[in-house]
Amino acid sequence: MMIDRTDPSFVRVARGDAPADLVIENGRFVDVFARVVRRGSILIAGGRIAAVIPEGETALARERVDATGFVVLPGFIDAHMHIESTMLPPSGCAMLVLPHGTTGLVADPHEIANVCGIAGIRWMMADAKSVPMRIWFTASSCVPASSLETANANLQSEDLAPLFDDDRIIALAEMMNFPGTIAGDPALMSKIALGLARRGRVDGHAPGLRGRALQAYVATGPSSDHECFTAEEALEKIAAGQRVFIREGSAARNLSALLPAVTQANAHRFCFCTDDVHACEVADDGHLDRVIRRAAAMGFDGPTAIAMASLHVADHFGLGDYGAIAPGRVADFSLAKIRDGNWKDLRIESTFVGGRLISTNGKTIKPVPTIATPDFLRNTVRLPDDFGEHSFERTAKANIPARIVGVVPGQIMTESLLDLPTVEGGWLRADPSRDLLLLASIERHGRGGGIGLGLVRGFGMHCGAIASTVGHDAHNLSVAGASPRDMAVAARRLAEIGGGQCIANDGKIVAELPLAIAGLLSDQPPSSVARDQHAMQKAYLSLGGKLSDPFMQLAFLPLSVIPHLKLSNCGIIDVDAFRIVPLQD
Repeated sequence: MMIDRTDPSFVRVARGDAPADLVIENGRFVDVFARVVRRGSILIAGGRIAAVIPEGETALARERVDATGFVVLPGFIDAHMHIESTMLPPSGCAMLVLPHGTTGLVADPHEIANVCGIAGIRWMMADAKSVPMRIWFTASSCVPASSLETANANLQSEDLAPLFDDDRIIALAEMMNFPGTIAGDPALMSKIALGLARRGRVDGHAPGLRGRALQAYVATGPSSDHECFTAEEALEKIAAGQRVFIREGSAARNLSALLPAVTQANAHRFCFCTDDVHACEVADDGHLDRVIRRAAAMGFDGPTAIAMASLHVADHFGLGDYGAIAPGRVADFSLAKIRDGNWKDLRIESTFVGGRLISTNGKTIKPVPTIATPDFLRNTVRLPDDFGEHSFERTAKANIPARIVGVVPGQIMTESLLDLPTVEGGWLRADPSRDLLLLASIERHGRGGGIGLGLVRGFGMHCGAIASTVGHDAHNLSVAGASPRDMAVAARRLAEIGGGQCIANDGKIVAELPLAIAGLLSDQPPSSVARDQHAMQKAYLSLGGKLSDPFMQLAFLPLSVIPHLKLSNCGIIDVDAFRIVPLQD
C-alpha cells in the first residue's frame, strides 16, 4: 500500500534518519522541471520517492540497484488514449505498454460506451482496477459523437454524473461535438457544466477550429485539444489557453507537423498522446518511447520530450503525485539506455511502478490480472434480417460527378473528392483501376439504423474486401471492397464470430482478427493480437493495398466529427456543413 507522504516514517527516510526500501544509485535522471539530465541517487520508501540526493552522498537502504550506464526517467503518462484501439482490455493494454516505460494513461472509454453504454464503461474500469499501472478515466461526453450516426447508447449528463463518484474519473472526456458546443446546445452545455463542477476539467476535440469559433468553443470550458493539424493551429489554441496534446497514433500522425510549434518558452503547454494505436505497432516500435524517439530524430530536445510525456500531463490533470523524479512523488519510473547520448536511440530496459520492478527486457514479470467478460459484452453484431449482396447495390448516373471519401495516409481527416462514378446498368460499381472501392457502414446494434453506401479512394486494392466492427465512434460495421460478393462474405463472417476485422477475396475469408468483446476487444493475449494484425496487413498488401494501417484508416471513415467527408450508417456526411448529403447532386 502506498505510504502517505506526511507519514513520520517516510519523513525519517527523506531526511536520512532511516533506511529507504530501495535506492537507485550511480545513474543519471531527467529533471523534468529544468528539462536537464542530472546525476544523483533516488531513495524510495513506501512506494514514493523520499529524496533525490547528490552523487557520492551515502544513503541507508535495504536494497540497492546499480544504475551505472542508465538514465532514470519518470513514468510516461499518455495524455489521451482509447484503450479499445489496442483491441485489448485494460489488463492486456497494461502488459503491452508497461515494458515501454508507460506507467499511466488517461483513457476515454467512449468506444465501448457507444456499444454497451455505462455498463461497458464500468466493466473497463473494473478490469483496470487491479493492473500494476495508473489508469485514469474521463467520462465519455459524446455517445454518440453526433446525431449523424446510430450508436447503441445515448448518454446524457444524468447518466454520466454517477461516474464522477469514482476518483479515477479525472475529467469530462473530449467534447467532440464542437459545432453543437459553439451553438450552445443545452444537452452539451449540461455535460460541460458537470465536468467543470465535479473535476474543473473538460477535454477538447476541435479539428481545424480557429478564429471566433475557437474562442467560443474554449469559452465554454474545454482546456485541451489533440486534433491540431498545423503548427499555426496549435499556437492559436495555446494562445487561447488550451494545452495541446501532440498526437502520434497509428492512423493520425501529427508529430512532424506540430513539433515545430514547440519552444523552450511554451513547451509546458504541450503533451504527447497516442489517441488510437494498434497493438502490433506498440509491440514492434513502442508506445510513448516511440514518440520520444521520433521527436529526437527531428532534432527535438530529449529532456523536453520526456517532460511532455510525463510532468506536463500530470500538471494538466492535477495529478501532483506523478510525473517527476522528485521528493514525495510516486515512484513510477523506468531505467533507460541512450546509445551515444542520442535520444533517438532511447531504449527502455525496465519499468518500476510504486517502487516495484514490474517489467524488464520487454516483458512484464508477472501476468497482469484480468476479470471475466460478462455475456452482455459478447455477440453484439446483428446484421439486418434481409442482408445480402444486394445490400450493397445502389443506383447512380454515369454522367454526374459523385462524392468520394478520399483517404489521407497517416491522418484521420479525409478529402472530399468529386469524380465520375463507374455505372453498369444504372448500378454503382467499384472501379479498382481508378482506386475506387464501394464503401458501406452497416448499423450492427439491432436498432434498425440502416446501411450507408458510397465510394472511397485510397485503399489501393484491386480485388477483395476489408471489414471491421471497429468504426469510430458508433462502431457500426464498416466494409470497403471491389465487389458486393466479397463485402457480404466479410460482413457475415464478422457477425458469426461476434465482431472483429477480416479480409475476404474470391468469396473466401483470407485473414481475420476476432474481437469477441463488444466487437472491439480481443480476449486473447497481446502477442496473439499483434500476430493476427500482422497477418491481416500481409493479406491486405497481397490485394494491392498501399496503406500502412488500412484498418485504422477504415475505422475512422464513419466518424462524423472529423473533416471533411465521411460515411456513417445514416449516409454520406459533409462534416464541414455537418449534414447528410447525396452521392450525386
